[in-house]
Amino acid sequence: MVRGIGIPACAVLLACLAGAQPRPFSHRLHLELKLACTQCHTGVEHSTRVDDDNLPAASACKPCHQDVPIPAAPKTLVAHFSHEKHLKLGNVAPIIARAIDRGQYLSRFDEIRKHLNTTNPCLACHRGIEASEAVSHANMPQMADCLVCHNKIDLPFSCEYCHAANAKLRPADHPRDFLESHTRPDAKFDKAGCAVCHGRTFRCMGCH
Repeated sequence: MVRGIGIPACAVLLACLAGAQPRPFSHRLHLELKLACTQCHTGVEHSTRVDDDNLPAASACKPCHQDVPIPAAPKTLVAHFSHEKHLKLGNVAPIIARAIDRGQYLSRFDEIRKHLNTTNPCLACHRGIEASEAVSHANMPQMADCLVCHNKIDLPFSCEYCHAANAKLRPADHPRDFLESHTRPDAKFDKAGCAVCHGRTFRCMGCH
């Protein structure tokens, strides 16, 4: 039995969107009780679709809990993802850490690097969830994690390979006046944030 395998499934299905409210659930307490994640999240080792419902069944909770409301799995912005394939890769934490150390990680990494000494393959992407009292977006993998390996960015054609066709992918810092405001002489932008979607070598004329 693989300990920790349920962590990515719970994070994917409970947290999902950046604006979602954290959902109360203590992974810290359950992991301190030495529960194997597959005791609750059965089948996640063989999950090959992003819409697989890997939340625990009520029967898994009832040995300890009488009232067990299991929420419906919310939608995600990702169209394709296989836990099975990624878990077969083993622990990818050293790969992400190396990308950060070499300056190849395409986003901010202030709170990320310190978690990448883990030997748990789940915590490489779902960082900090082992100590959490609620599942939030902070425990979800970042797009930049995916781009460490899946780094062929060809906008706008590559977006729908991973994201649902109807997903609203415009970043929060791209409001209606973005085209005007980002061309002002005094405009200041963190280019690392741009690189997540546009890659390191993007040019304005690539889109305009």
